[in-house]
Amino acid sequence: VQLQASGGGLVQAGDSLRLSCAVSGGTVRTLTMTWFRQAPGKEREFIAAIRRGGASIHYKDSVKGRFTVSRDNAENTVYLQMDSLKPEDSAAYYCAAGGGVILSSLASASAYSYWGQGTLVTVSS
Repeated sequence: VQLQASGGGLVQAGDSLRLSCAVSGGTVRTLTMTWFRQAPGKEREFIAAIRRGGASIHYKDSVKGRFTVSRDNAENTVYLQMDSLKPEDSAAYYCAAGGGVILSSLASASAYSYWGQGTLVTVSS
């Protein structure tokens, strides 16, 4: 399985961005697809996940109501719509995929077998 993340860029506070994660060699609906981010000098943190089969969607508390994760089965792509961006959202964003990620491990980077290369988001104040 290969993941290709894209859509990052430089925006101002309050703007929106949509990140994409295109999947090849696998099918998004059979994978738990998750977004993480990592700011310089900080650990990688969980942002949002959509579990395989669309069983459930989960968000980090600080992005609830601003970020939306979705999946397009026809395009075999997962999206992260980010609205009302803040400077503290600046980071490299990574998509990750796993076939058997249990609910209690959703936020754990070690639970995922496949990773995209990351796309940089910079939000200016």
